Amino acid sequence: MAGGRRQAPPRDEVLAAAMEMIAERGLEKLTMAALGTHVGMSSGHLLYYFHSKDELLLRTLEWSEGRLGTERGRLLTRSASARERLDAYVDLYVPVGHRDPHWTLWLEVWNRSQNADDDARARQAAIEGAWHRDLVALLAEGVSRGEFRPVDPDRFAARLRALLDGFSIHVAIGLRGTDRAQILRHVREFLDDSLLADS
Repeated sequence: MAGGRRQAPPRDEVLAAAMEMIAERGLEKLTMAALGTHVGMSSGHLLYYFHSKDELLLRTLEWSEGRLGTERGRLLTRSASARERLDAYVDLYVPVGHRDPHWTLWLEVWNRSQNADDDARARQAAIEGAWHRDLVALLAEGVSRGEFRPVDPDRFAARLRALLDGFSIHVAIGLRGTDRAQILRHVREFLDDSLLADS
C-alpha cells in the first residue's frame, strides 16, 4: 500500500550482505549500524531479528556453511575415485588465502564461543559434525574399495581435520611461509604417506 513501511529484506539477503561486507571490508567493519545501512534496516531492527552481534555472526556462519555443505555434497557424490574426492574435500576445506571471509568469520565465532551458551555451542558442533561425518563416510568407502589402507575412518578423520584446521589457520591469518599451495602439497604428501594402499 502507498506510504506503507518498507518490508525488511529476507533473512538470507541480510546474511549474504554480512558475508559480503566481511569479504570486502573485514570483520572489524561489520557493525549492526553498517550492516543496517547496507540492507536498508535500522540497527534496532537487526537486533530484533538477531538479538546480538554474536547471534548475527553465528547465523551468518551457518548460512555460509549451508552453501559449503551443498558444494561438499556435490563434490563427494560425483563419479570419481575416493582419493580424487578426498582431494576435493581438502581443497574446499582449506582457505582460499589470507583473510578468507569464511575462515575469518569462523575464527571469530570460535573465539567468541568461550562465552557462548549451550545452544550456540551445539550449533557450532553441528557444523563440525557435518564435515566430520562426510569425511568418515568417504574414508570408509575408500577403505572398503581397497583404495586406502585399512585405517579406522573416524580416528583418521579426527586427525586429518586437526591437521587441516592447523594449516588452515596459518593460511587464514597470513602466517609467512604458509601459503595455500604449500599447505595443499603438505596435506597431499601426508595422505600419500599415511593413507594410500600399498601397491
